[in-house]
Amino acid sequence: MFVIMMGFTFFSASMWAGGKLGNGLTLKHLIMAIIAGNLILGAYTGLLAWIASRTRLSVHLLSHYVFGDRGSYIPSGVLAFTQIGWFGVGVAMFAIPAALALMDVPALQGTWLLQGTAMHIGFDNVNIPSHLLLTLVIGAGVVMTSSAYWGIKALNIVSIVAVPAIAIFGCYSMIRALFFDHPATLGTAANGFAYLSHYVPTSEMTMATAITIAIGSFISGGTCTPDFTRYAKSPKIGVGTTVLAFFIGNSLMFLFGAVGAMVWGKNDISLVLQMQGLLVPAVFVLLLNIWTTNDNALYTSGLGLSNITGIPKRYVVIFNGLLGTVTALWLYDNFTGWLNILNTFIPPVGAVLIVDYALVNHGHYPKLEDAKFRSVNISAVVAWAVGSFVALVGNGSIPGLHSDLLSSGLPAITGILVSVAIYLLMKYTVDKSRAGVA
Repeated sequence: MFVIMMGFTFFSASMWAGGKLGNGLTLKHLIMAIIAGNLILGAYTGLLAWIASRTRLSVHLLSHYVFGDRGSYIPSGVLAFTQIGWFGVGVAMFAIPAALALMDVPALQGTWLLQGTAMHIGFDNVNIPSHLLLTLVIGAGVVMTSSAYWGIKALNIVSIVAVPAIAIFGCYSMIRALFFDHPATLGTAANGFAYLSHYVPTSEMTMATAITIAIGSFISGGTCTPDFTRYAKSPKIGVGTTVLAFFIGNSLMFLFGAVGAMVWGKNDISLVLQMQGLLVPAVFVLLLNIWTTNDNALYTSGLGLSNITGIPKRYVVIFNGLLGTVTALWLYDNFTGWLNILNTFIPPVGAVLIVDYALVNHGHYPKLEDAKFRSVNISAVVAWAVGSFVALVGNGSIPGLHSDLLSSGLPAITGILVSVAIYLLMKYTVDKSRAGVA
């Protein structure tokens, strides 16, 4: 359970977020933002893990109790398509840096791989031979889809290999960057640590913005925690491993990205490893880093669409993997911003699930086979919709709508609190029924 959840939190997007924090905060404020953000993430995912390890239900089955049979299509659809999108982005996040690294390998010069039309990747403003890039995209997509197809045991095997490898190489690279490397960016500083101790960010970032970034980096995936922790042997194990994984794993990824950005000007540990002359470990760590999160994303997206369509999860996983792979480069170039907007819709889902189980139903649901679900629970749908809308306004995602009050706080947390308040208000005034009862 621990290595699965640690592997889930080991993702390059968290390093990108860490690099962004590193460019806008002092070392002291960076550490404060990482701790605060991941404590909030740990609490949120820990509560979801507690529910799942008690009920043995995925987030999509839990949604039946809260949103209703057809109402559950809303959280399942939002979660599934967001995770497919991140799967595609993850495939491209592996293929592009790996291609850039392999382009300079002497043994590949003049081979078929380095032929074909040069593909321009706008986000990175680089040109890569199409044969090499498409081979890596297809290969990564097939490999990551296969582990998700075989289910939780395959995810466990991948994570057992990946978690220690990423942790060892990542910590080695970070320690080397802090105390032994001396790139030109350090100027006259004795080492990276001395440089960071007096580091002045190039652009000022508020703590509210920094914590929002830290939370937003993984609250989407964190909402899918029940899909994995339902297999925990006890609630204690489910909650403990989840909180530790999000606090330790995500914090490490932030630090890897922040240190790499501050010292080397690169926020991905694999790129830093490459600059440190470690090409093979760089490509290996990059693959494992993305694989451990991508197969989890594909696994939970399969559960989501299976809930909607009724098709067995393993077949849906193949379709989702194909869709994410085919659209990977387009997603990477054009869709990341839209995925971030979609992520705003997800935290209220988890918030409503938590408050319904813990407060409305006092920690008890009838067994799935005994429960009688309504078609749509209006209270849950309204609470989710209003909470999502408030969060969207807070992060400036709706053109023409702005609120200084909402923007000054943490939009994701604001959306959660609003959805909880509305759900409780409606549940105790308009709709007094319990979950699992028609």
